[in-house]
Amino acid sequence: MINLNGTLVENINTLSVENRGFAYGDAVFETMKVNNGSILFLEDHYFRLMASMRIMRMEIPMNFTMEYVEDEIIKTITANNLLKQTVRVKFIVNRNFGGLYTPTDNNVTFLITVKPIDNTFYTLNEDAYEVDLFKDYYVSPSLLSTLKTNNKALNVVGSIYAKENKLNNCFILNTNKQVVEALNGNIFLLKGNTIKTPPIIDGCLKGVMRKQILEILNTMPSFTVEETSVSPFELQKADEIFITNVIVGIQPVTKYRKKMFSNTLAKQLIGKLNVKIRLS
Repeated sequence: MINLNGTLVENINTLSVENRGFAYGDAVFETMKVNNGSILFLEDHYFRLMASMRIMRMEIPMNFTMEYVEDEIIKTITANNLLKQTVRVKFIVNRNFGGLYTPTDNNVTFLITVKPIDNTFYTLNEDAYEVDLFKDYYVSPSLLSTLKTNNKALNVVGSIYAKENKLNNCFILNTNKQVVEALNGNIFLLKGNTIKTPPIIDGCLKGVMRKQILEILNTMPSFTVEETSVSPFELQKADEIFITNVIVGIQPVTKYRKKMFSNTLAKQLIGKLNVKIRLS
């Protein structure tokens, strides 16, 4: 079952050719993790969704409160008999049918899909995880590049490149040749006692998990945290690199080109992240 504008319908894998998300990429979305009916970091997801809709000049319905979004997600999970499981939720907002590049109006529809996943709490994957740079195309840093929209051609092509080259992931560069993020998450580098992550102004996604990790790191006085531009040359000098997103949590990088990395900090953070979830 999927949730189409508050109505539960069978998922029959059909989509109108008039759908603006399909036709023009005119859609924003949030990917959320739900444990036993509890939506992780709901407030952060909700406010990012509202900000994304405003930036895209979508009309936000009066009933689109955080409580309404939560209720519709739980309703969809319940209809799929997944309330007692861990679930990946995708909440998509499309501008209504009509118009070409210029829409007929700015009103919206929404669609919620759910899928069961493993691991209620976050665990650290310590398997080999190799990455490299994807340099065929670049992110143009702007407010639009920080949003989760249906315009993800760079990530799709980059993911195919990674698969063809037997890589687990790739790092993306912006037009200034600075490292921005991974194909599916934000990145953090540790060198000595300094932790760096690219700033939002460089074009990286305004990640919900990125925000959680920064909050945790700010409680660890032995480290200095910097939101600053990262050059490709810094990758091979780092002691540790890891990728963050809401579904996986923290993914340590074990190899970049010829450099091997440890995962000591990632192990500390995964424990603190799970404590934060239990206390929330």
